[in-house]
Amino acid sequence: MPWPLAAGLDTAAVLLFAAAGRRSHEESLTAAGVAGTAWPFLTGTLIGWLLARGWRRPTTVPTGLIIWAPTVPVGMALRALTGQGTAAAFWVVATVSTAVLLVGWRVIARVARR
Repeated sequence: MPWPLAAGLDTAAVLLFAAAGRRSHEESLTAAGVAGTAWPFLTGTLIGWLLARGWRRPTTVPTGLIIWAPTVPVGMALRALTGQGTAAAFWVVATVSTAVLLVGWRVIARVARR
């Protein structure tokens, strides 16, 4: 899979996480609203891509784990800096959800290649 497609899947995964969170809190699902929720986590995902050099092996599970690792801590730090919530329960939900989404599609891709 070309790395731009993998990067697009990761972006879509984080946007899905943000949209699901907004929906569960009965917030609007406008593009601006979802983007406002997603941008801190997308920043973390971008940092993960750079750390993993994700363009080299974009679909491997180890690459996905490296991409995922900074997603939530960076996202939460940026949320805190901008006055958004970072409750402990949100950390748990964000960590599990982004792991399933960012690493999960890579596991599926690996199984499909066999």
